[in-house]
Amino acid sequence: MTPYPVIWTFRGTVRWWRHGSVLQTAFKALDIRGWRWYCTPIRVSVTGMEEILARVVAPLPTYETRDKSPPPPESNSLEFMHFYRSLDKEDKVGFLTKLSQDFGVDHKSVSELALKLMDNQLRDLATVLQVEDRLRYSLTPRYKQLLNHISRVESGVKFLVDLRADVLEMIASKSSESPHIRDLSITLKGLLSEWFSVGLLRLERITWQSPCEILQKISQYEAVHPVRNWTDLKRRVGPYRRCYAFTHAAMPGEPLVVLHVALTEDISDNIQSIVREYATLDSEEDVNKINAAVFYSISSTQAGLQGVELGNYLIKRVVRELQSEFPHMSQFSSLSPIPGFSSWLQGILSQYRKEGRGSDLLSEQEWKEVEQATDSSPGAPALDALRKLISTSEWMRYERLSCVLEPVLMRLCAWYLYGEKRRGYALNPVANFHLQNGATMWRLNWRADTSPRGVANSCSIMVNYRYFLNETSKNSALYMQNKVITASDQVLGLVSQFQKNSKL
Repeated sequence: MTPYPVIWTFRGTVRWWRHGSVLQTAFKALDIRGWRWYCTPIRVSVTGMEEILARVVAPLPTYETRDKSPPPPESNSLEFMHFYRSLDKEDKVGFLTKLSQDFGVDHKSVSELALKLMDNQLRDLATVLQVEDRLRYSLTPRYKQLLNHISRVESGVKFLVDLRADVLEMIASKSSESPHIRDLSITLKGLLSEWFSVGLLRLERITWQSPCEILQKISQYEAVHPVRNWTDLKRRVGPYRRCYAFTHAAMPGEPLVVLHVALTEDISDNIQSIVREYATLDSEEDVNKINAAVFYSISSTQAGLQGVELGNYLIKRVVRELQSEFPHMSQFSSLSPIPGFSSWLQGILSQYRKEGRGSDLLSEQEWKEVEQATDSSPGAPALDALRKLISTSEWMRYERLSCVLEPVLMRLCAWYLYGEKRRGYALNPVANFHLQNGATMWRLNWRADTSPRGVANSCSIMVNYRYFLNETSKNSALYMQNKVITASDQVLGLVSQFQKNSKL
C-alpha cells in the first residue's frame, strides 16, 4: 500500500501544477519574469511586498459603485496565495503587517463621515440613515475584498483558515507590534463565521468503512486522548462508540471539529474503561445496555477557526442523532479532562508558602497525615514535600499517600473549577465551554485518568458535565448573562469544604 505522505505529496503536486498553469498565463499578462521563485521560501524586500500588494489589492469601490464594480481577476487571488506561501515565517509577519496597515480602513474618510453624521443628527431620519450606511461602508478594510475573492478560488477557504492561524500565532507570540494585525484577525474571524455557519456544515458519522484519509486525520487530530494505533482507532469508531465530525463543502475531506462518544449503561467515571476496553472490539451492540451517551473527547482541528462556534453546535446535533437512534436514551454527559489544574495548584501552594499560610490550606489532621506519609517536619518542610509529590506524580504509586491526598485534591479541584474566574466566567477553558452550552457541573471523579498525562495535568481527576436537556437553555442563559454556574450537591459540597479549610 502506498504510504499516505506519498499520496498527499503527489496530490498536492498535481494541484500545484494545475494552479501553476493558471499562474503562468496570469504572470505573462502582468509582465512578470518567470514564476519559479514562488516554489520555495524566499526572503523578499519591503519594496517587493509593496509591489505585490499594490497589484493584487484592488481599491475599494466608491459607495455609489459598490454593487456595480466588476470583480478583480482570479489571478490576483492566486498570486497573493502563492506569494504568501513562498515566504518564510519572518517575512510573513512583515507582509501581513503591511497588508493590515496600508490596505485597511481609510481612517480619514471615517473621521469625516463621523463628523458629518453628528452634524446631521438634527436633520430628517432618511439623511441620518444614509450617512450611517456610508459610515458602515467606509469602515470596510480595503483588503476585505481580496479575502472575499480568495474564498472563491480552489482551496481558497482553507488558505484563509490557515492564514488566520498564522495571524493568531503572531498575536500570541507578539512577533508583530502592529495593532492592525488584530483588526485583520477580527475581519477574518467575521468572514469565517459567515462561511462556517451551522447551516452550511455537514454532520458525518465516522466509521471503520469511512475513507482511509478521513480515518487518518481523525487519528492525527485527536488532542484529548491520543490514538495509539489502528486497532485503537478501530475500537473508537466501532461497537458502543460513535465518532462524529462537522465538514464543509469548501474543505472536502477535512474534519473541522470531531466528537467521540461512548455508549454506556451508566455515566462513566473513568476514561481508561472507555479508551482501553478491548472487550468491545468485535462485539455486537446490545441496545438494552445503552442508557447513556458520554462525550469523552472533542477536538477542533483548525487553529484558524478559533472563536468560531462549532463545538457547541456539534454536541447539540449529535444529541439529536443519538435520540433518533436510541429513543429511550435520557442521560447525556461529558467525561472531561481538567487541563491547568496541576499548574494552578502548584501556584496556590507556592503562594501559601510565601505568605506563611500553609496551615490554612489543609486541616490539622490532614497536615499530620502528610507529614507522616512524607516523613517531613511540620510547616514549610511538609508543604515543600507536598509540592514535590504533586509535581513528580510520585504519590500515585503509594496507596497510603493517595488516600491521604484524595479529599485535599478533590476539594481544591472543585474550587478551581467552580471558584476560579476570568472576567466572571470559569477560568478552566473546558468548564467554560460546557457551561456556555448549558451543562451542569455534575460530578468530580477520583483516579478517573491514571495515564501519565492525566496525572500530570489534573492529578488523575476528571469531571462530568451533565446535559439535562430540559434545563440547558436556562443554565446557559444564567451563566452567560449572570455568570452563575449550575452545579450538583457533590461539587458544591466540595467547594464548601475548601472554603472552610482554606479560610477564604
